[in-house]
Amino acid sequence: MRHAKGYRRLNRTHEHRKALWANMAGSLIEHEQIKTTLPKAKELRPIVEKMITLAKRGDLHARRQAASRLKQDALVAKLFDVLGPRYKDRQGGYVRILKAGFRYGDMAPMAIIEFVDRDLDAKGAADKARVAAEEAADEE
Repeated sequence: MRHAKGYRRLNRTHEHRKALWANMAGSLIEHEQIKTTLPKAKELRPIVEKMITLAKRGDLHARRQAASRLKQDALVAKLFDVLGPRYKDRQGGYVRILKAGFRYGDMAPMAIIEFVDRDLDAKGAADKARVAAEEAADEE
């Protein structure tokens, strides 16, 4: 019998897990570093690494495969225009997982998952741009 083999179900349905991975992969691509629980980070790593491999291929079919997983066109564009060329010469291992202690509320093991050779300015850049645009709109 092959009980509990394969992947972590994380106490979620298949549809919930699929949406979770789409959202987490999108956040990781956008910010290039996120903090989550250790089991989620360990399950997210192969998903994101396969997306980077698609971005390295760079053809239309790979772009459509990534778009079917990511759900946001801006993230697909960043994946293929920024991350794919960045890791063109790297043969794998695009993501690292760092243990980050335990969460205060339930003592869940936490981890930081980030891209190797990440852009330090990418984290929060969209939020900073949004705030600046709102301030500019208020001044007018």
